[in-house]
Amino acid sequence: MFENLPGFRDFPPEACARRNHLFRVFRTVARAFHFSEYDAPILEPLDLYVEKSGEEIVGQLFHFEDKGGRRVALRPELTPTLARMVAAKANALPKPIKWYNIGEHFRYERPQKGRGRSFYQFNADLLGETNLQADAELIALLVGIFETLGLSSKDFKIRLSDRTTWVLFLNNIGITEEQRPAVLDCIDKSERRKPEQTLEVLEKILPGKSEEIFSEVNKIKEINSLDSLKVRLSNCGKDGENRSDEWSSLLQSLEGHGIEDCIKIDLSIVRGLAYYTGFVYEAFEASGEGRALAGGGRYDHLVKKLSGNVDVPAAGFAIGDMTLSDCLESKGLLPNYVTAPDLYLLCGPEDKILGLPIIARCRKAGFSVSHSLKHAAFGKQFKEAGKSGARFGLILGEDELSKDEIKIKDFRSGNEKTVTQKNLIAELENFDESGGIS
Repeated sequence: MFENLPGFRDFPPEACARRNHLFRVFRTVARAFHFSEYDAPILEPLDLYVEKSGEEIVGQLFHFEDKGGRRVALRPELTPTLARMVAAKANALPKPIKWYNIGEHFRYERPQKGRGRSFYQFNADLLGETNLQADAELIALLVGIFETLGLSSKDFKIRLSDRTTWVLFLNNIGITEEQRPAVLDCIDKSERRKPEQTLEVLEKILPGKSEEIFSEVNKIKEINSLDSLKVRLSNCGKDGENRSDEWSSLLQSLEGHGIEDCIKIDLSIVRGLAYYTGFVYEAFEASGEGRALAGGGRYDHLVKKLSGNVDVPAAGFAIGDMTLSDCLESKGLLPNYVTAPDLYLLCGPEDKILGLPIIARCRKAGFSVSHSLKHAAFGKQFKEAGKSGARFGLILGEDELSKDEIKIKDFRSGNEKTVTQKNLIAELENFDESGGIS
């Protein structure tokens, strides 16, 4: 027997319904924030990721050479694709660009709980606006999605950091521009490493200075309030003062959105992707397993890197479906879906052909209708109707056929009502509004 590949999931109806519940919430909240949905190919040129995504993602690519000799890869993330699309039409697109996508992505990494080789992501991006209101709008959208799914500020926290602030701090402790990418990558991975491993990596980057830098980095990572952040930024000259004001501005905007309880300053967040340039953030479960639920930030120069000449400021975030689903399930916030029909038609085996037009009418009116696909006695059909979970039964016996009528049975209350076949749809719509047959 064949099995699915490691890290890839099947979605039988109930699992598919739960996944689609997430997708519906994503779309509903994104539209409330006036974001427009877009889509793109899952296969892209390999170089798009080799040049723009950073070593960690490049090492996880599903890539191959196609029959035309092109080096291609399944998308591991969507931001480079979005940047490519915007760069191609940047002058024609009205600003700001507020787009979102729900799609499948692929990374070849070790499958584990909450992490697979195939996964779905909600991506929201806002391009063409440098004002920090854009960053606040995105974070508010992220919080809006979580709250619509039933999570509260007690269930999650958005840990807010800033690559620009880190650059200022690293400059202040003697890190050169050439050393900076490797040091930032080391800081990003330090949460998942033992201290001695981080020291070992720093020693390779900064021979003889690793312990000093390690100590300073840890002091910076411990900053968790605006006041302490401002104190350290005051030592970074005019640029530090400006960034301090921008921190205040962003936090005021988040307070204006009414989501300040969800925000936590946490400079241990750096984000591993190479293209981030400004404020960055990750959403984590505040209780239970402490799962990472989402992440994002500002990536102002990526479009220019891809196009060579089109410079469009940008920011965005992504939510993965796997950890979010696990989090919601652990809190009892994923609905149990029963794919039950609205109606079940029951008729004599010899009268089945006469019932098909009624089924067709009901389906055209928007009702979900099931019926036995084999010749079965009424008793067996009633059992099948019960197993199906249908709310109403449509009974078409000899008496009903002779009078051009049909009997509607409410399977919840047991009550029945006989109506003309002509008025069936109107009666069903009335039942749908009132909730059943009294």
